[in-house]
Amino acid sequence: MVSVRLDTNVESQLNHFATQQHISKSKVIKDSLIYYFDMLNKKEIKQTPYELGSALFGKYSSGEENLSVTYKQKLKDKINAKNDNR
Repeated sequence: MVSVRLDTNVESQLNHFATQQHISKSKVIKDSLIYYFDMLNKKEIKQTPYELGSALFGKYSSGEENLSVTYKQKLKDKINAKNDNR
């Protein structure tokens, strides 16, 4: 047996859903856990770590592909520009 503490919002949603579906809250929780674990197992088998994160890679990209190569020159240029403005 497991006890779970839910915040008031989640508990309210659980009560509402169980009432609408005419099933117990325990059944909703059990079915939800089974579904959750099933989805986790399917993702682990079908997707690599790269595939899971691929939507996030480059999301905030500057569009420049050579930043790691030219960072020293860019830094020197910024310092020189700052010193020239004095």
